[in-house]
Amino acid sequence: MQEPLFTAGFIKLMIADLAYFLCFGIGIYTLPLFVVGPIGGGRAAAGFAVGAFSVTALFLRPLAGALADAIGRRPMMIGGTLLAALATGGLMFVDSFWPVILLRIITGVAEAAFFVAGFAALADLAPAHRLAEALSYNSLSLYLGLAIGPVLGQVLVSRSGFAGAWLGAAVFGLIAVVATYVFPETSTATGRLDLSWKHVINRPAFGPSVALFCGIFGAGAFLAFAVIRARDIPMENPSLVLFVYGGVVVLCRVALAKLADHANPMRIGAIGLLFVAAGLVVAASTMSALALISGAVLLAVGTSLTTPAFFAAAFSRVPPEDRGAASGTASIFIDLGLGGGPIVAGLITEQASLTAAFLACAVLAAIGFGFSAAVRNDVVQS
Repeated sequence: MQEPLFTAGFIKLMIADLAYFLCFGIGIYTLPLFVVGPIGGGRAAAGFAVGAFSVTALFLRPLAGALADAIGRRPMMIGGTLLAALATGGLMFVDSFWPVILLRIITGVAEAAFFVAGFAALADLAPAHRLAEALSYNSLSLYLGLAIGPVLGQVLVSRSGFAGAWLGAAVFGLIAVVATYVFPETSTATGRLDLSWKHVINRPAFGPSVALFCGIFGAGAFLAFAVIRARDIPMENPSLVLFVYGGVVVLCRVALAKLADHANPMRIGAIGLLFVAAGLVVAASTMSALALISGAVLLAVGTSLTTPAFFAAAFSRVPPEDRGAASGTASIFIDLGLGGGPIVAGLITEQASLTAAFLACAVLAAIGFGFSAAVRNDVVQS
């Protein structure tokens, strides 16, 4: 008999993820416009603000992974969601660039705690032979947040201004706090904080994590600048691009949920990177709504394949007691991509154009395809 996947704990985790990523999704639409509008910054400043959270998240992921293995998943998730709500709500009260960056750095602490512990908890809950399927279904919460959050952000900004958008995002952060509070602990906490090298960079998870970075980098750049690109065209409804992106990922995650459990996940991820590269090239090809939407669709298909495949490959290489470490390592490279993509794209845009920035990210995704196709898929039996 097949082990159940949609347990009470799994559903509670999805609810917590949805609330957290609705908070995040509102910020994706609101933050770049907030920086180039009331704050008075340029596009490089907008990219830096979007990516600033990755600075603290990057350095704290390994510690978060070690803590998730030592004290359990639930305390880390509660702390992360609470910090996210406070940091997002704090944006209501700032009117200059550097306080924005400070709050984004605090958001990075929240991201490290919640994201690492949440993925480790997911691996605890999922049957071993259905891990990629569990990752796909769980990520529906993330991409529903990315699809719906920007639309909510646009509505809130238009009706209540930026303060209203930040307040709405903070409310979803608080809902995530409640959801994580009722979430059951899924691990047998060791009580021992292991800060050895394997918790800084988990060697078995390194290859899949590097491949994941190559796709996340371009996705991060696209998410940061899609609304600005849409306004440049101009599009009447700029949030539509992000809605289409998130919606296509949701559909693909449902349709392809079991794919990486029945095929080599590194190869599936490699195919996904080709779609990422193609999407960025199409989005950069012309200043038209059709090109931007088509690029978003291709990029979404690629994202729907890469993340669950590469995470499944990373988790399949480690025993259960090292899942926090594997999650921390993979998450480091997510931070490098989600943070580095917007920052580098912003700098390229200032010196050249947004088209050049998207094309540079496409080249990195193509390099990732070659790398991931060459990495072996080693599996540890748990």
